[in-house]
Order: sequence, then structure tokens, then C-alpha cells
Amino acid sequence: MAETTARQSQLPLNLSLRDSATFDSYVAGPNAQAVDYLHRLAGHGWEPGVYLWGAPGSGKSHLLQAVCHAAGAVGAAAVYLPMELADRFPSEALNGLEHLSRICIDDIEAIAGRRDWEIALVHLIDRVHAAGGGLVVTGNAAPPALGLELPQLASRLAGGLTLQLQILAEADKLQALQWRAARRGLTLTMEAGRYLVRHYGQDMNRLFTALETVDQASLVAQRRLTIPFIRDVLGSRMLKTE
Repeated sequence: MAETTARQSQLPLNLSLRDSATFDSYVAGPNAQAVDYLHRLAGHGWEPGVYLWGAPGSGKSHLLQAVCHAAGAVGAAAVYLPMELADRFPSEALNGLEHLSRICIDDIEAIAGRRDWEIALVHLIDRVHAAGGGLVVTGNAAPPALGLELPQLASRLAGGLTLQLQILAEADKLQALQWRAARRGLTLTMEAGRYLVRHYGQDMNRLFTALETVDQASLVAQRRLTIPFIRDVLGSRMLKTE
């Protein structure tokens, strides 16, 4: 859980936001309208409830953290809570969050079927609406397909603004990969970038993991990122789809 105010120390889990997870670093591609909407609302007003969904690697976590960064930049208190880490803290951690300006709940599918968490989220959504705050929740499917036990939770998620993220096209993935490589101080040729995207770009998380792997290997071996070098490194460490 990451928060932009001193309240962070009162919460049971302290997970920092990634510095690179900003709106400027997100390659929107076909998602430009959804990204623009989140960007505007992050700092200038908010829908009571927004549900953002898409396939793994579509950038949901990136955008939630970008909301927190943008909110912090205008002095608004925000919290980022990834449900994949829900085993590390009780559902009571949601109590009182409605007093924050922006509440970002990531990967809600991770608590599907866990009645205590589903009930806690229903209550949080109701409190946020009553307090006039802003809540955005992400998932890997539309609300009816999340496998939630409580129909009340699915209906509340579906009752607000719903935004769907599309998977990026190859050219957009290449642009995002080159941006990430530049931040790491890497020289990535177009040919090497296209090779990575075509063989490891099923989702952006896997693609960035591949880039990190070859970056570390190139530092050890003092080698440039050529296609033969990338193939040798990743062939023994990642499952390729050629």
C-alpha cells in the first residue's frame, strides 16, 4: 500500500509507488481517451466510482499509481492498495480510507470469493459515495465476470464509470520499450527492440522483465544488445513464443 500523506505510517503495509509510473510514461495507444479521463480526474474533481479493467499487462497498475502521483502533485491525499497483497493485512485496513481524496484498489480479482474482503469493499464504496470522495478499482474482467461471491459488490462496480484498456499494438509496445530502455541508460536498436516485442511482448510486464534480464546480462558480459545476444540470454531464462 502506498500513500501520499503522513497517514501512510498508520496503515499495515508500506509499499512505495514506482517513480516511473506516471501518466507521462504511459504509452496510451488505443487507450488515449481512458488515460486522458483518468489524468483529468486525478487532479481536478473525481467520479465517485471508476472501474478500470483489461488483460494482464495492459497497464492498470501503472495508471493507478499515476493517479496517486498526480493527486499528490496537487496536494490531494491518495492511497494505492494492491489486492494481490491482501494476505498481508486484514480487511479492516479499508476502514477510514473514505476520508482520502483518491483511493486506488488494484487487482480486485485477487480477493474474489473472500467474503470478508468483498463485504469490506462494499462498505468502503458506500462510504466513499457518502463522503463525496473518489475511488478507482481495477480488475482483469468486467464486473460480472470477476467471480465475486457478493452480487452487491459486482453491481456497485458496474454502477459507476467503467473504462476498458486495450492491449497495445506492436508499434506502441516498441515505443514503451524504448522509453523504458532509455530510462535505464540502454542503447536499444530498432531491430533489437522489434525482436523483443515480437517474441516477448504478449503483455508489457513480460516485455519489461525481458528488457531487465538482458540489461543485467549485458552489464555482466559487457556486450551490446544485439539480437543474437538477446536470443542467447533469454533462450535459457524465459519461455519464448517463436
